[in-house]
Amino acid sequence: MEPAEEPFSEAHGDLAALPTESAILRDLPFTLQGMSSTHLPFTATSTLTLPPTLPLPLISLLHSLAEPSLLYRSLSEFVQSKDEGLIDQSLRSAIGTELRSYLGLISTFEGEIRRAITSLDPNETRGGVGKAGVTLKRCVVWTREATMALRLMSLIVEEAKSRKGGQLITMIHGFSTSHGDPFVGAFAERMLAHVTRPFYNMLRQWIYDGELSDPYHEFFVIEQETPSGGERETDPRRAPATSVWEDKYKLDDSMMPTIMTDELAKKVFLIGKSLNFIRYGCGDSAWVEAYCKDASKELRYGDTATLETSIDKAYKATMARLTHLMDSKFHLFEHLRALKKYLLLGQGDFIALLMESLSSNLDRPAGSQYRHTLTAQLEHAIRGSNAQYDSKDVLHRLDARLLELSHGDIGWDVFTLEYKIDAPVDVIITPWASKKYLTVFNFLWRVKRVEFALGSTWRRCMTGARGVLANVDEKMSRDWKVARCCIAEMIHFVNQLQYYILFEVIEASWDQLQTAITKPDCTLDDLIEAHTTYLKAITHKGLLGSPRSAATGNREDSFTSQLHHILKTMLAYKESVDGLYSFSVAEFTRRQELAAKIETRTAMGKWGISEKDNNDSRSPSPATTRGGNHNANSRTDSPFAINSVIAGAASSGDDQMLPALRMRLKDLSGDFKKRVDVLLGDLAVQPDVDMKFLGVVMNFNNVYAPRKRKREARGGERRTPGAGTGSVSSGRTGGGGERADSSGHGSVQTEGRAGKAKEKEKGKERTGA
Repeated sequence: MEPAEEPFSEAHGDLAALPTESAILRDLPFTLQGMSSTHLPFTATSTLTLPPTLPLPLISLLHSLAEPSLLYRSLSEFVQSKDEGLIDQSLRSAIGTELRSYLGLISTFEGEIRRAITSLDPNETRGGVGKAGVTLKRCVVWTREATMALRLMSLIVEEAKSRKGGQLITMIHGFSTSHGDPFVGAFAERMLAHVTRPFYNMLRQWIYDGELSDPYHEFFVIEQETPSGGERETDPRRAPATSVWEDKYKLDDSMMPTIMTDELAKKVFLIGKSLNFIRYGCGDSAWVEAYCKDASKELRYGDTATLETSIDKAYKATMARLTHLMDSKFHLFEHLRALKKYLLLGQGDFIALLMESLSSNLDRPAGSQYRHTLTAQLEHAIRGSNAQYDSKDVLHRLDARLLELSHGDIGWDVFTLEYKIDAPVDVIITPWASKKYLTVFNFLWRVKRVEFALGSTWRRCMTGARGVLANVDEKMSRDWKVARCCIAEMIHFVNQLQYYILFEVIEASWDQLQTAITKPDCTLDDLIEAHTTYLKAITHKGLLGSPRSAATGNREDSFTSQLHHILKTMLAYKESVDGLYSFSVAEFTRRQELAAKIETRTAMGKWGISEKDNNDSRSPSPATTRGGNHNANSRTDSPFAINSVIAGAASSGDDQMLPALRMRLKDLSGDFKKRVDVLLGDLAVQPDVDMKFLGVVMNFNNVYAPRKRKREARGGERRTPGAGTGSVSSGRTGGGGERADSSGHGSVQTEGRAGKAKEKEKGKERTGA
């Protein structure tokens, strides 16, 4: 509005020249409709010019009446502007409806004003309008509520310029819930009833048909576009691009209107996503169409109880159908059981038979392994175990394959089992999950291999103790006693490790998974989350989780690396024991041959041993010559020198082979105990109770001295009480009196802060035991 150019006091007195109140009333209906009139013209879109000669009280009243006129003009322009979305279009329609109601009010004013002006006395130059019942002041009172409505609509229009969709609904809903004026709240509720119609149409199509009809991106569910390059996903935990569950739809929190709670919005998102997944991922569009026809109903703003009931019913029906499809049609739970049986070594007879049939092949270099040979052995293990009773679909998915070859690998290093998963089950058993299963299988297979190798060596030792080894007992009895004790110690370690992983970790996590996936209101997201938690628990508690040690931060100090070195040490010790056994067999064979020769000569009436035989036994090969001739002057022409001759016959290789074997066994045994000490020290400081309990079980008789490397790392050279120095003690035992020997075959001992006298006393007691 433009103010009067001249004050009323400067007008030069001709009152008849001033516009009368009746004349202004006659022009007022046009002004309120945003049109120019004789006395109240619009000089611009947002400018109304008032007569400059009117008294100030009338100017004040005209200021109040000019406000709805200007608001109406701006709102009319907004209504006639171009639409930018369905909800924006609905907003324009709602404002247009309110403006038509406003025009109806102006029409009523116009009728009242016309009747009042008609009843005026034409001889009265001024006044008389109040007697007719219509004045400018009364018009201000009549338009007060309309002016408030126009103000509110103008504010909504200003805010709508930076909002759309659910944001716009939230803004209008804020006037309804947080404004103290009842008129404003009622007006906002009336606006929402019109503005939310497109939103509820999109909502109905989403929760009943699983289709997103949102061309202007105004709904709180958005459809992600797949790039043409196909290099979209960076998270390996997500399903492949063909899956519509993880990749196709996302929840847009910024577009979520406040007329819905967060819990209700998440249900709506899951309903539509599940229906879409059932239609396209599971190929069951017939059920979706039938469900849409039976359950679809109109949704509108204000009927909150009906809306929540409809969403709850749709949620239960959709989740039940999806779970049913995953179980009955795609056999999800059967695949999970198969993964546990075959990749987590739950099928014991199958794994034992497979390892036994593959052991000879896998001992060869990796380059000589052929997949068809491995597949044939896999089929043999299936037919020879209870695995043959599984469904054909499960058995067809099980396959043997080779990992990438590296220089020096053997078959054990590259062999693995694979369980093939396809859509739509790959939404739950994702590529990330398959990789975790492969990691756990490779670790368990390595542990099983060590158990198999140690078991075969133990059986050979126990069988040989009653035959071959008994004949060389006076020479290597102490060696075999120490070797058998160390092998028993390693077997105990492997058995406890297997028991912990297979039962305390895998079985306990499996029970938790079963509880989670059998809940009545379980959704596909719940299945994915439960399966992910299941694998994380197995890899973490199964000592495969952290790539670095929590104590030192070093990758080489992680549980996986420590166990790898311990298992490698066990295999090396097993090979050395096999070498010791081969040496014992060779010693036994030499003695048997010599005894047979003596018996034959004695039966012929000759001396059992001649000087020529003695010379031949001392120098049978260049190795014997290198071994020295310390028995060259011994007497061999006597029939009573048989024992010395037999010993001399075997002494040619003893000078090099047997001491080397003894030193090798001693070093490996000491390395094994040191590594176990470190592992037990790391387990003792773990927050998980089960991991602590594993350390307690492995060291139930305190034969080991756990090292707490965390304190060592902080204290430099300072050792904690009970931490070892790594020195080899002779005459003391590391795990029982029978493991002690005077030749240095005892276990690696650690010296604490106790005095040397106490250590000597303990050593005497253990030696005496």
